[in-house]
Amino acid sequence: MPARGYNAGLRAHRFTGPTRCIFIPLPRLPASYVNPHLAQLQPYPFEKLKTLLGAVTPDATQAPISLGIGEPKHPTPAFIKAALAENLGGLAVYPTTAGSDALRGAIAGWLERRYDLPPIDPATQVLPVNGSREALFALAQTVIDPNAGALVLCPNPLYQIYEGAALLAGARPYFVNADPARNFAPDYAAVPAEVWPRVQLLYVCSPGNPTGAVLTLEDWRELFALSDRHGFVIAADECYSEIYFKADPPLGALEAANLLGRTGYPRLIAFSSLSKRSNVPGMRSGFVAGDAAILKKFLLYRTYHGGAMSPSVQQASIAAWNDEQHVVENRAKYIAKFSQVTPLLQQVMDVALPDAGFYLWAKVDKLAAISDTEFARRLYAEYNVTVLPGSYLGREAADGSGNPGRNRIRMALVAEVDECMAAAGRIVAFARTLAA
Repeated sequence: MPARGYNAGLRAHRFTGPTRCIFIPLPRLPASYVNPHLAQLQPYPFEKLKTLLGAVTPDATQAPISLGIGEPKHPTPAFIKAALAENLGGLAVYPTTAGSDALRGAIAGWLERRYDLPPIDPATQVLPVNGSREALFALAQTVIDPNAGALVLCPNPLYQIYEGAALLAGARPYFVNADPARNFAPDYAAVPAEVWPRVQLLYVCSPGNPTGAVLTLEDWRELFALSDRHGFVIAADECYSEIYFKADPPLGALEAANLLGRTGYPRLIAFSSLSKRSNVPGMRSGFVAGDAAILKKFLLYRTYHGGAMSPSVQQASIAAWNDEQHVVENRAKYIAKFSQVTPLLQQVMDVALPDAGFYLWAKVDKLAAISDTEFARRLYAEYNVTVLPGSYLGREAADGSGNPGRNRIRMALVAEVDECMAAAGRIVAFARTLAA
């Protein structure tokens, strides 16, 4: 086979003689060949946290407890492990990007049961993905025209993938602050009129990270009206939808669209995942569902991108989506934790039970003249508890109102109840030293 690219260049400079080979090195790859958008990416929040705490030596007499990363710590259900192990033969075949009929059918069935939806077409309205994170990123690469001065609206604070997806698609993120007076729903009415015509994609996170807030039907009505007027796609990130604390489950995007008579879910894609619902973050299994025309283009993109799910993981995912009992039991653990931890922390800081999710979003500036980063640094140093500064999750707002994450901390109650209660006790003790 003839050599191509750099191999061809290398072979063109190879000279052989009776006893030696001489290689002439090629020039280094020019910096201009690197995607310039990469320089716009910010360090990930946990890189910033590592830097913040890197020079700190925590109190070694206290066992370390991390509330920093939202990684589920409840045990993976045994039946999901068994389904994965029993289907390892799938490792011997290439998976299809669209996934199996059985998996798409299981996902469609779950959506219909969970959100009381009319029949979902598994062939056109559902696509399995390798975790919602990679799909949230990839959708932007599918729907954004980088030559049109595109904007991507993001909630603020936000899951940083939204920002990175916008930048690497050649668009610019536009941040809309979560408003505490609106139960942390972004204030879309505050977006200037001249911004909307440039919006091509809008990310929604409900239940929210880090606020835990759930959008109402009226919030969705407003968003759909804006989408109809300006033609942008809505990406609804719902990976926390199955961890909630009220009798009624959180309203979903497809559910809201159905209630409002939006047949076919125009310009709407919902994202979900098994990571939090079923405690399998390492399995990297989720789905997207909604507008069939967008999903057709997304499937084309993913065919080239290489986004196919392992057949073994597909079989384990079918088992997970078809079972609700383990989800009920998992949710009960979170209810027990939050019902004990939240009142304890309320003694010393401004924090409330969220609508859903597994984070507490607390204000710390009322304790003393202390920033969120200094609170996190000192808490780690003095009590060996890790929390995430809220400012690491926010951006400076376009309207000049500042970073809405400033002076807040995010606490991920992902460990078992005893460990979370121990962490809460130390945070209370630390907060009281600040107030003294």
